[in-house]
Order: sequence, then structure tokens, then C-alpha cells
Amino acid sequence: MDGYRVAVVGATGAVGTRIIQMLEETSLPINSIKYLASKRSAGQVLKFKGQDVTVEETTPDSFENVDLALFSAGGGVSKKFAPEAIKRGAVVVDNTSAFRMDPDVPLVVPEVNEKALYEHKGLIANPNCSTIQMVVALEPIRKNYGLKKVVVTTMQAVSGAGNLAIQELKDETQAYLDGEEMQAGILPASGDKKHYPIAFNPLPQIDVFEDTGYTHEEWKMIHETKKIMSDQDIQVTATCVRVPVVVSHSESVWFEIESHDASVKKIQNILSDAPGVVLQDDPEHQIYPQAINATGKKDTFVGRVRADLEQNNAFQLWVVSDNLLKGAAWNSVQIAEKLHELDLLRVPK
Repeated sequence: MDGYRVAVVGATGAVGTRIIQMLEETSLPINSIKYLASKRSAGQVLKFKGQDVTVEETTPDSFENVDLALFSAGGGVSKKFAPEAIKRGAVVVDNTSAFRMDPDVPLVVPEVNEKALYEHKGLIANPNCSTIQMVVALEPIRKNYGLKKVVVTTMQAVSGAGNLAIQELKDETQAYLDGEEMQAGILPASGDKKHYPIAFNPLPQIDVFEDTGYTHEEWKMIHETKKIMSDQDIQVTATCVRVPVVVSHSESVWFEIESHDASVKKIQNILSDAPGVVLQDDPEHQIYPQAINATGKKDTFVGRVRADLEQNNAFQLWVVSDNLLKGAAWNSVQIAEKLHELDLLRVPK
């Protein structure tokens, strides 16, 4: 075939615009592309490889003659329209949480579990951004030494909450510097009762709280990690914090392995050869991953590899990645590339 007919749902959003960027750079053969969004955004004109593309309102018929649909417009939109796209013959890669824990839907990070793509029934889920970068860093360690327990604290950029959150951080920062009162809008969670300033003020809440006292973001990291790694016995706990950074999530990851044969040097060597990982770990020269340097890059950056001095077989990492690229847009397009490579970019009969 000459190429795939592709639709981007949520094309005008923070992730959607980056999906378009990744599609412009992809090796995936593309014959035609359409941009879909809400009725409010319809009529906007965006570019694809220098050509104008007019944004259309998303309807069930939008997916006629579409081979691949990349969704990033919210869980409600995915639940409504993903089945319509599949019904019309499109393979859907969904970037929301709508289908991630569905046992019939593969949850895929290509560096970790690309074989799960063989099980798809027309729909593949893209994991949570903070989960993606953590499992990219931990999978090569798990494969070599086993993995018993993970304790992660995230420092997540506001762009994970969308364009409105980015603007909120900018407005609050300016107000603070001008000596004016900061006006909180949607953070820490647009669906919750109270909102607090994010400028100069890390917030230990991402998404709403569950009955357990964990937020739904923390719940996602725990359960998605187990699903992606196909191991329900791994113990995972998380604290997710929204910080006043525009793009790129940072994570402090403590983990316990099963083997007694590991060392800091061995783990560094494994990470330096791992797919999708860039090792930046030279404390003597103050070299370690930073959010500002990861922004705009597809890789997952890992540093500060060190042994736990109080517990055997335990180590720590510092993991940083662009949450809008590897954490969302690039992972989605990477999944599409793998589907093409494995001849799986079709809805099974």
C-alpha cells in the first residue's frame, strides 16, 4: 500500500499537536491525514508537512476510510468514538485512561512489552506518562535481576494537565512576581472541589483522591506498572506531586531486586545499552538528568544510580522524560510504528 489513512483526535490539544509533530517525523508511511477535535475547535487550520489541514468536528462518520486513529481528547471522547472508529476498520491507539485497565486491551510501552501488540483487537492503550518513563528505566533492570518492590515519588510538570494548566502556571507566576494575589483555576485537579496555586507551590495531589488515601494518578502508576510488566507480584507504591515546571516529569525511584549479583556499575552498564534510555550519571561533574534538558526529546534520561546504604539489593534512580513526547505523543506514534513493523495495523476479523 502507498500509506495509511490517519486521523488525530484532539489535534488542537497539548498532546495532539505533538502527535502531529511526531507523525511528521515518523517512518510510518502516511497516505492522508485528518485532524479531529470538538465542535468548538472545528475550522482551525493546522499544518502537516507544510500543507494546510482544516480541523473537523469528531463524529462517527469521521472514521470512514481511516486505517489508524490516534486519540488524545479525553476519556469521554475515547469511550464514545473509539468503538465507532474500530467498527469502521480503524486501529485505535488511545492516549487516555479510558481503556488502560481493560483486560482485553494491551497497555503498551514498545521498549518493554511490544509483544502485547499481537493480542490487540483493534484498540491499544497508551499508559500514563509517569508510568511510561519509569518502566522504560526499570525494565532492563528487571530482565537482568528481577524486580520485587518499587517506591516512586514523581515531580510532574503542569503540561500533564493540559494547555489551561500551562497558562495557569504562567499567570500565577506573573502575579506572584508583580506582588498580586494568585488566582488558582483548575489545579491540582479540575474535577475536585478546591483549587490551589501551583506557582512556587508543589502540590501533592494529581487527580482525585481514592478511598485508600492515594490519588487516582498514584493508583494508575501502581496498577499500570504491574500490567505492563505482566507481574502482579511486584510491589509498587507511589506519591505523585505536581510541580511548577512546564514540561518534563522527574521521578525519584527506589527499587528492590531479587538478585544478589547487582552493583551500581552493572546497573549503569545495563542502562547505557537499554533501548530508549540515555544514561546521564557523573556526580563528580554534576551530570544528571534535568527537566529543562529533556524537553523536546524522545528519550528517557536516567542518572543518580546509587545503592541503598541501609538495605541489600536495593537501589535508587533519578528518571526524567518529556511527558508530552515519550509520555504521550511519541509513545503513541511509536506504537503505530511497531504495529506497522509487525504487520498488525489492521483490525482482526
